[in-house]
Amino acid sequence: ARGFAPLRIADFQEVLGEPTVALTKLRELCFSGIPFDGGLRCLCWKILLNYLPLEKALWSSLLKKQRDLYSQFLKEMIIQPGIAKANLGVSREDVTLEDHPLNPNPDSRWNTYFKDNEVLLQIDKDVRRLYPDIAFFQRPTDYPCLLILDPQNEFETLRRRVEQTTLKSQTVARNRSGVTNVSSPLKSTPSSQSEYEVLPNGCEAHWEVVERILFIYAKLNPGIAYVQGMNEIVGPLYYTFATDPNSEWKEHAEADTFFCFTNLMAEIRDNFIKSLDDSQCGITYKMEKVYSTLKEKDVELYLKLQEQNIKPQFFAFRWLTLLLSQEFLLPDVIRIWDSLFADDNRFDFLLLVCCAMLTLIRDQLLEGDFTLNMRLLQDYPISDVHLILKKAKELQDSK
Repeated sequence: ARGFAPLRIADFQEVLGEPTVALTKLRELCFSGIPFDGGLRCLCWKILLNYLPLEKALWSSLLKKQRDLYSQFLKEMIIQPGIAKANLGVSREDVTLEDHPLNPNPDSRWNTYFKDNEVLLQIDKDVRRLYPDIAFFQRPTDYPCLLILDPQNEFETLRRRVEQTTLKSQTVARNRSGVTNVSSPLKSTPSSQSEYEVLPNGCEAHWEVVERILFIYAKLNPGIAYVQGMNEIVGPLYYTFATDPNSEWKEHAEADTFFCFTNLMAEIRDNFIKSLDDSQCGITYKMEKVYSTLKEKDVELYLKLQEQNIKPQFFAFRWLTLLLSQEFLLPDVIRIWDSLFADDNRFDFLLLVCCAMLTLIRDQLLEGDFTLNMRLLQDYPISDVHLILKKAKELQDSK
């Protein structure tokens, strides 16, 4: 990451120091990259993702309310039916004679539990391999969830639930993409879960926290539940909040990530819903928009891709759905997201970033054949995101 001049940090502090944050000013500053110093990025993202209101006086009461609500979700959703505080003499209201594991009734808690397990297994498979090129997600968090790890209560970790479950994971692959591969060739994935060190009891790895966030999101949003790729959206958010230099914020990274992720998904969830693919708000429309924008900006390159029958879904599906989180290293993804979150025409700028990525390799694309060009687009060769963002800004200004 490039260092930020003290003057620039002072500009952020000035805008954030006002009783009411001037959103337009904040967006302008954030668009050019947010300093990590003093937790500025974490704070700006929370405002840009509509988690924190513009009136500073409301922050502390809102944060308390949301974090309490998240604790409530944990209590209600991560309890296994059939495990109760038997040792404390509490009656087992969760399992009755009428409700048992073989109960075929769709309203049965056990039925729900088994259905949840299918979703959980898919989440588990995806979050264990989040950003394998950095060790962060495998490391223990400084703030494990005491509510769940407390041996005195009936909650269990999702990790243990996955270990105990006997469902075959191949029944749960809800890949969203059809022809498109969701994972990037850039990301090497460990061949088996056993390569990961198992943390001792009482510790939790960061990936387990992400798993919990996604599981609770899936439970609260049954219409979409969990779709492969959501792990790539929550990863950079959680990483940013869990590395906040301000420990008071860092301690609540899980709850804050959950609500920011929920808000972000409210804006991009249509990309994940297959039945909306061909509607005005669906992903097909957006992919075509990348090509129509390219046609405007560089007709020669557009015609070349058309002639080779390189459809936008071969590469732009992943670029757009995952907000480029699979194309670059994590610090670069975070820098791109500074600009995306600051864009007041939510994610219109993303289309221009995609166009910039194409025009920056135009010479190679114009010379290459289908196979070579597909390789270029599926494993994008330029790693300097500052160059890409600068080009996208030029395209935006040339409208």
